[in-house]
Amino acid sequence: MSDILETIDTLYAALDARDGDAMAACYHPEARFRDPLFDLRGAEIGAMWRMLTSRSEDLRAEVSDIRVTGDTKALAHWTARYTFGQRPVVNEVRAAYRFADDARIIDHVDAFDLTYWAGQALGGIPALVTRMPGGAGLLRRKVRRQLDAHMAQSGE
Repeated sequence: MSDILETIDTLYAALDARDGDAMAACYHPEARFRDPLFDLRGAEIGAMWRMLTSRSEDLRAEVSDIRVTGDTKALAHWTARYTFGQRPVVNEVRAAYRFADDARIIDHVDAFDLTYWAGQALGGIPALVTRMPGGAGLLRRKVRRQLDAHMAQSGE
């Protein structure tokens, strides 16, 4: 198995096991992570995964359709299933990665339908807010405050 495939498998096995520390170890110290909610760098990435994995007791994750597209790049599809409050969520994610020489992730971009996710996780009205001008920004600021609070509380 190539080092890139091994890193991707390790990342999602750790997510499925809700092991944020193991996930953080898959990223280069100078890595960047982007998705519809976050734009993070370095240690913030591990903090995000530790926050997310610590909040869910029923999180399940699986990765599929992994394609190495060059010496340092790969694409994949992954699915997260979990309960957010009382709401079941199934999030289908398309991911693009770039890897450092040591096969750790240096750039990771996740793409998913923010409005669809918000509808599952938060309900109808919050989901509609994500479609309004500035609405997605409100949600991004809220999750950023949650991450900052988690980092302050955990000493990260």
